[in-house]
Amino acid sequence: MGNKLFGTDGVRGVANEFPMTAEFAFRLAQTLSQLICVKTKRVALAKDTRLSGDMLEAALAAGFTSMGVDVVKLGVVPTPLLTAQTESLNVDMAVMITASHNPYHDNGIKLIDAKGDKFSDEQTAKIEELLTSETVFEHDKDNIGRIFEDNKCIAAYMENARKVAPNYNALKGLRAVLDCANGAFSKIMPQIFKDLGAGIITLSDTPDGRNINMDCGSQHTENLQKVVRESHAHIGIAVDGDGDRIIICDENGKRIDGDQIIAYLATYFKEEGLLKGNAVVATIWSNLGLEKYLHSLGISYFRSAVGERYVIEKMRETGANVGGEESGHMVLSDYAKTGDALLTAIVISCGLVKSGKKMSEIFPLFEKCPCEITSIRFKSAEEVGIAMDSSIVQNTISEVKKQIEGQGSVIVRKSGTEPVIKVRVEGEDAALVKSLSNIIVTEIAKYS
Repeated sequence: MGNKLFGTDGVRGVANEFPMTAEFAFRLAQTLSQLICVKTKRVALAKDTRLSGDMLEAALAAGFTSMGVDVVKLGVVPTPLLTAQTESLNVDMAVMITASHNPYHDNGIKLIDAKGDKFSDEQTAKIEELLTSETVFEHDKDNIGRIFEDNKCIAAYMENARKVAPNYNALKGLRAVLDCANGAFSKIMPQIFKDLGAGIITLSDTPDGRNINMDCGSQHTENLQKVVRESHAHIGIAVDGDGDRIIICDENGKRIDGDQIIAYLATYFKEEGLLKGNAVVATIWSNLGLEKYLHSLGISYFRSAVGERYVIEKMRETGANVGGEESGHMVLSDYAKTGDALLTAIVISCGLVKSGKKMSEIFPLFEKCPCEITSIRFKSAEEVGIAMDSSIVQNTISEVKKQIEGQGSVIVRKSGTEPVIKVRVEGEDAALVKSLSNIIVTEIAKYS
């Protein structure tokens, strides 16, 4: 029993192509009704701003209600809002319809349990087994669910977000440029920064269903960087379509990567006496320089597998309250259940104002070790599997690992959300790192 449909963050694909079809969503909802929605027989549904969200929401709602499960629709909200509010909704689970940082023609379905945590691999494997079986679900003419709308969750989330700052004037004097990715934070994030006293310029805050993540947001920060420079802002903040990923830039428009953000959060929390367990969690993808920096501060450093939920699992295991991924997912467990770009932005902005320094005087906090990261795109997941299963590819990877053993590391992995193989080679010698990376990438690319 294993996962073929479910990746590290749910099911994802092109809208109106399997598995992101109305038929699949309907069948998935029936499966979840049978396996998960058995206590309160209630489920919450939320979505980001992409065009296909309505279609998948309608199909999921039909599937759930056909099995006697009531549906609570939250509408367009960020993923961190849904995970934060799920427990208060008295539901058996929640579903987030989003493809996160992907373009609008993609979509995805994230499964969240009654406490606001993402489903484990074991849970999704059981779901997938029934989902893909020949089982025909029985219907009862007297047992049909109803659909309700919830309009309170956004206000509750926004109030909790304001409380992350020490007071409602905490960001007074700060000039911030906010890139909302034409996504789920388009109205919420600007309002919160205004409420906390910041002066703001807002970018990409007019979603039309097709412009989510389009040349904007955490994956495309060029315009954000330009506007920050031209407007003499103190900070630029970009989120992704569903609001669980953040990237920032300094007053000169220089982009600050995720590892530097993790380092800053760790430093700030330690200085404020807030760092629990004196520990920080990042993934195997984070740069070796981050580990060296944290150890220099006397902070314990733990690595998890790639994927936000693995970071969260390791944080709970170690008692840490700060964790994250180089890609921009930051988890501050004192404030949020999962990665939350808005709350992270508030913490960073409060720290910046309190320091009285420029961003460029704070960042970078450490020097990164030489590292080559390459993404090799394929037409389908099947092609990815063929490349990864190739004995020639595997032998090449093994040989490269032997060459860099003791002075660096090699990671080759399938993306959990796209038909992509990612190759990461890191070490002290930049020339060796580049050479060894090219060897692996060249071999894998033969299959693309």
